[in-house]
Amino acid sequence: MRILSIESSCDESALAITEQDTSLGHFAPITVLANNVLSQIDIHREYGGVFPAVAKREHAKAFTPLLIKTLADAGMHLSAQTPIDPAVDGELAILLEREPELLEHMRAIMPTIERPQIDAIALTVGPGLEPALWVGINFAKALALLWNIPILPVNHMEGHLLAAIVSGHSEAHGKHVLTLDPVTYPALGLLVSGGHTELILVETPGSYKLLGETRDDAVGEAFDKVARLLGLPYPGGPEISKLAELGKPGEYHFPRPMLSSKDYDFSFAGLKTAVRYLIDDLPELTDEIKKDVARDFEDSCVEVLTKKTLNAVKEFGAQTVVIGGGVSANRKLRNTLASGLESIGVPLLLPDRGLSTDNALMIALAAHLHPREHMPLERIRARGHWRIHES
Repeated sequence: MRILSIESSCDESALAITEQDTSLGHFAPITVLANNVLSQIDIHREYGGVFPAVAKREHAKAFTPLLIKTLADAGMHLSAQTPIDPAVDGELAILLEREPELLEHMRAIMPTIERPQIDAIALTVGPGLEPALWVGINFAKALALLWNIPILPVNHMEGHLLAAIVSGHSEAHGKHVLTLDPVTYPALGLLVSGGHTELILVETPGSYKLLGETRDDAVGEAFDKVARLLGLPYPGGPEISKLAELGKPGEYHFPRPMLSSKDYDFSFAGLKTAVRYLIDDLPELTDEIKKDVARDFEDSCVEVLTKKTLNAVKEFGAQTVVIGGGVSANRKLRNTLASGLESIGVPLLLPDRGLSTDNALMIALAAHLHPREHMPLERIRARGHWRIHES
């Protein structure tokens, strides 16, 4: 099974081509023929966060040249001279009406490319910023029309969760090969990102039950907001973590929100507000104070996430814990959670830091490991708030 995967849920335009021998089972090694990510972080930094209209524009500019590079990396960029069928061209014009630049690029480039040997297109349809999602969706639909290839809709957060089961890397015939860790079920998934903080019970492959989620800000969102309060650049999570490593423990005593609640929900808005009140009352926000504030803020977040996760492991008898999302790259969270789980003999699966942030490879993993039905093009729509446990 050879898959072209597309990711555009936020500010990364990403494409990958992967191959798996499905006769060997779901956890058979996956060969990465190509994997490319074009980040918009430098563009959005001046806004202090992702600006959806800008993200949409940049995706539309990026995808056609990124496709050329991805096909070339995979050794699948073969020249052709095949004019677009007029009927198909008419459909493309309607489909890409709101992305005229993408339409112009595809009309110019696609007749010069021979149809690649790809079995399916795996596509992020949600959750995420809908203007950004729609660019990836319409690009995938255009490729499906031109090449007669089916589309497999994928949940972005399932991709983050499954990125953690990559257990090793090797090289074969000049290509990157991923080996996968078979998961022992039931498993517990902790999803932590700029838009999500969720605890998910994975009872069987592809079967997800929501145990708890944030009632307000996601943990990654709280990191970014506190970073802005401290005058740190976007994205704020890595900047907070750098400062926290230099801070003194226990210098401030921020709340540990919902630490002792009997459920598995989270809340980080009040913690962010506590930081703001402290800063507002200071005569001067010195570099040393910034380090100490970052330290206790991070300690608070990590303590809450770890305790809730360990409680859920014990209650539901989880045999494996999987963590996914951008905040999974946080060193403090990784080490604290790993230590707590080691003490009770439960393995923790973590994504490589390169797979923690948004990428198309994780979308490919979700398509390879959780087989799904092909969906007719007219039914494929952006689902900005699609949660992993919903069908």
